[in-house]
Amino acid sequence: MYGNIILPVVLYGRETGSLTLSEECRLRIFKNRVLRRIFGHKRDKVKGEWRKLHNEVLNDLYPLPNIIQVIKSRRMSWAGHVACIGERRGTYGVLVGKPEGNRSFGRPRHRWEDHITMDLKKVGWEGNGLD
Repeated sequence: MYGNIILPVVLYGRETGSLTLSEECRLRIFKNRVLRRIFGHKRDKVKGEWRKLHNEVLNDLYPLPNIIQVIKSRRMSWAGHVACIGERRGTYGVLVGKPEGNRSFGRPRHRWEDHITMDLKKVGWEGNGLD
């Protein structure tokens, strides 16, 4: 039920955006809450009491990839698609274009391309982003 109904709804359009650390944390919490609802409580054999399932037990019961890993792999797939279409479409222009105007104060936020580069480095790819 989780993989066929809930996960596609949550992941809809996430490959085109970037995730902050707080959003990643919230997605992990959401996944664990949904899986706890699906699998229910577990009876402790020693004490005989009912208790919630721990995260490790949930990961053992539902061994499919982590929701964050799924989002990152879909993001890399989408980046490959956008890089292949080249300059023919407007999507590529949005990806490689530079915004005009003044930027706000403070540290610049990570761009979508920055997140793709970080994801590629984590999997061991030694290139220059989306070149």
